[in-house]
Amino acid sequence: MTRVVVADDQPVVLQGFAAILGSAPDLEVVGTAADGRALVELVTRTEPDVAVVDVRMPVLDGIAATQQVVARHPATRVLVLTTFDLDEYVLDALRAGASGFLLKDVTAERLVEAVRLVAEGSMLLGPNVTRRLVEDFSRRVRRPSPEFDALTPREREVALAAARGLSNGEIAAELYIGESTVKTHLSEVLRKLRCRDRVQLVVRVHEAGLVEG
Repeated sequence: MTRVVVADDQPVVLQGFAAILGSAPDLEVVGTAADGRALVELVTRTEPDVAVVDVRMPVLDGIAATQQVVARHPATRVLVLTTFDLDEYVLDALRAGASGFLLKDVTAERLVEAVRLVAEGSMLLGPNVTRRLVEDFSRRVRRPSPEFDALTPREREVALAAARGLSNGEIAAELYIGESTVKTHLSEVLRKLRCRDRVQLVVRVHEAGLVEG
C-alpha cells in the first residue's frame, strides 16, 4: 500500500484530490495540509511514500516545503502540482528535489497513475519542462563533473537519453536493448553519480553541459 499526503490551499482541490487518491485500492491518503509548513509537519508525523504538493501555498510555498521534505525525509517523493506546464516555479521545484510535476487539471486516472509512477521511482517531466531545463542550463557556465568519467559507454548513453526526457521503453528502443537492461543501467548511473532519483540525474547531466539545447 502506497501512503500519500496531499497539500493544497484550495479546499475543493484538496478534498477532490484526496478523494480520488483514496479511492484507489493500492493508495492510502494518510493526511492533508493547506499550507507548506503544515505539509512538512504532516510528513514528519506520517512518513508517506508520496507527497502531492501545490507549488503556490501560503505560510511556506511548495518549493520551500519540498526542499524541507526532501532534506528531512528522503524516502518521501514529492509530486508538485502546477496550473501551467511552463510555470516559472516548476524548475525550482525540480531542483529542490521534486520527482516530477502534474497539471492541476489532470484527470483522475492520470493523477492516480502519476502517484504510482513517482512511488516506483519514475519521473514525470513534460516535454516543455525538459526543454526549459536545456535552455536554462545552456545559459550557464558548464561545470565538469569527474563522476561522469566513471560511467561505462553504455551507461553514459542511457544517462544522456534519460536527460532528453526519454522513457525506459524509448531508451530501450533507441539503444536496441531490453527495458530491464535500461533499468539496470539507470540504477548503476544513479549510484555512481549519487543522484537520489531520475530527476536529479536529468539536472546533473544538463549542469555538466552534456546535452545541447
